[in-house]
Amino acid sequence: MTRPLVTLRRARLAEPVRILRLSDLHLSWAVPLSFIESAITLGLQERPDVICLTGDFITGREDLRSGAYARALSQLSAAAPAFAVLGNHGGGIWAQEMGGYASTQAVRKLLANSGIHLLHNASTRIQIRSAVLDLVGVGDLWAGEVEPRRAFSGSDPSGLVILLAHYPDSKDVLAHQTWDLMLSGHTHGGQVILPLDGPRFAPVADKRYVAGLAPWGSRQIHVSRGVGNLGGVRFRCRPEVNLLAVG
Repeated sequence: MTRPLVTLRRARLAEPVRILRLSDLHLSWAVPLSFIESAITLGLQERPDVICLTGDFITGREDLRSGAYARALSQLSAAAPAFAVLGNHGGGIWAQEMGGYASTQAVRKLLANSGIHLLHNASTRIQIRSAVLDLVGVGDLWAGEVEPRRAFSGSDPSGLVILLAHYPDSKDVLAHQTWDLMLSGHTHGGQVILPLDGPRFAPVADKRYVAGLAPWGSRQIHVSRGVGNLGGVRFRCRPEVNLLAVG
């Protein structure tokens, strides 16, 4: 569990909002449901105000028909308002080429059955005690589904705007929109960190945003190392659950 403190520059809150972050759960042969359930339990012990999930709920063509995964995820929506975006493994042309689903319908149904609100190029406004904030979610960059105007059409640029985008490099496409904090995943923190070489294999163009909290001009970007993995391997890069105190 990591607990970053996020100090905003443009829009400030009277008291911090606690955001539980789960990313890249990657249910698969390498990441059993029991492991994901342990991460959920760990996160909920922190009693978050809101929960944000930033994509890649599965790796390939996992069979979700039993409902067990949805029941596990529903613990999140039962505890606090929960929101999600899709990742590159959730379905589509890229996912199909990698042996996954041709469409995102299986993951969309999973989220709907879990009570988790999908923000696919959409926004929503929530109030947590005295704080009012807009959550904006965009589609996956690799799928070519980032639609900035559509996503931000309902957000209030005069208030606090938190952006959910699976791929950290989405920031460049969204540079002209108004947002204060971007929450991303996708990188797995590099997954394999080589001595003296760092996160060489992180699948992002901008290697400044592979893991953790970092500024981007006057904004902040938080990239989670994620819960799951690909291929069952992590080296010097532990999985993580994040609780952000945003104020």
